[in-house]
Amino acid sequence: MTDKILISVVGPTAIGKTALGIQIANYFDTEIISGDSRQFFKEMNIGTAVPDPEELLAAKHHFIQHISIEDHYSVGDFEKEAISKISELFLDHDVVVLVGGSGLYVKSIIEGLDDFPDINPEIRKELNEILNNEGLKPLQEKLQHLDPEYFANADIENPHRIIRALEICMGTGKKFSSFRNQKKAQRNFKTIEIGLKADRQIIYDRINKRVDSMMQSGLFEEAKNLYPKKHLNALNTVGYKELFSYIDNEIELDFAISEIKKNTRRFAKRQLTWFRKNDSIYWFDYQTKPEDINAFISEEIKKLQ
Repeated sequence: MTDKILISVVGPTAIGKTALGIQIANYFDTEIISGDSRQFFKEMNIGTAVPDPEELLAAKHHFIQHISIEDHYSVGDFEKEAISKISELFLDHDVVVLVGGSGLYVKSIIEGLDDFPDINPEIRKELNEILNNEGLKPLQEKLQHLDPEYFANADIENPHRIIRALEICMGTGKKFSSFRNQKKAQRNFKTIEIGLKADRQIIYDRINKRVDSMMQSGLFEEAKNLYPKKHLNALNTVGYKELFSYIDNEIELDFAISEIKKNTRRFAKRQLTWFRKNDSIYWFDYQTKPEDINAFISEEIKKLQ
């Protein structure tokens, strides 16, 4: 094989990406790069559906619980480190597998990130103060006014993304969206992109069952242990923030659990919206046999040679 191949496995949360990624990695005798930004943090285990010990033993994974919630870690940091690791893996493997549902992180590996100018850090400080004192709503409204195009497609429940877009708008006087979709980075590998899909109700049912399973596995205890650090950006995420609200006596536990399910379903919907814009993805029903997907990938690799 003359060309190195990256196989990317994407899809909404709870669809079965981890299991398929392991099957593909074993078939091609290779290793896995995790592209799930919630699974980077070593303190977050149950609420981020980190692969279990058996799955981690079944195929070698990289970028799983490798940093702390205390660390500042950007998508740019991930791109640099992951590309370096992929290049290292290609010394011994012709194929490497990328698995994850964090669209921007997957995009950073396959295409590279857009180039943004440096911005005065005081702007971010000011925006974070608004977030801490007034919440996310005024920042969402400000972004909708400054860059309606980005706002229409953004994950507007993600404060990090909202603040990042706003600081570019305010620091440059230009729309954040105007800096996006620039020339793609040159990569020394070719990519085959695989997506898993299912009917929406099936996805929602799987999410609901997963949340129930997480609660039975100790998600509340995990959230309780992390509560003293709830101000950290990494913990402002589905599964934890709802339980923090319960600990703060703002909502009942049953309502917190229903909110986790609802917010996870919304997250899955945003994931699908992101990935469906990518015409390069080959979509398979989530029940497709892994051997059939491996056979398809093998044929695609032959075409690329």
